[in-house]
Amino acid sequence: MLLDVIISAICAVISGADTWPDIYEYGQAEQVWLRTISELPDGIPSADTFRRVFMLIDKDESENRFIRWITTVETVTEGRVVAIDGKTDRGTRDRASGKSPIHVVSARASENRITSGQVKTEVKSNEITAVPELLNLLVIKGCIVTIDAMGCQKNIAEKITDKKADYVPALKGNQGNLSEDTER
Repeated sequence: MLLDVIISAICAVISGADTWPDIYEYGQAEQVWLRTISELPDGIPSADTFRRVFMLIDKDESENRFIRWITTVETVTEGRVVAIDGKTDRGTRDRASGKSPIHVVSARASENRITSGQVKTEVKSNEITAVPELLNLLVIKGCIVTIDAMGCQKNIAEKITDKKADYVPALKGNQGNLSEDTER
């Protein structure tokens, strides 16, 4: 039953559902098809059941297990480009409650177009601290990591090279001597 709830919810979210009632409505509309990939012995769970089940799931443990699964299905190849970048999710700011928009730092394997890892930060300025956290999750040996100017930090470069990967940073003029030395 737990797997049925999770499969139904994932399919619903991929199809555009973003609330518990949306997930339930999707399940009702696609019940015949969903039964081809899961059992659903008691039919589609209610919106409240979806909510309760997902409240009980440990978010961090689920994320770690998902990342471990991705690393088993994704082949790491020598010279593959992994692009690390931060983005602010549009429409996630809640001005009424003073909630900032969601900002995430992602690693995308360019060759197979898959996001290999992602870390949520509170604000864009925390990207510098989120990149090392993201790198801890990734297997990047032999890869070429690209990153924007915000990621041009000694500790980030060291972490990438410690993981036996190459590093292509972006430089801006505000990085003084490093930028001038590179131009020369």
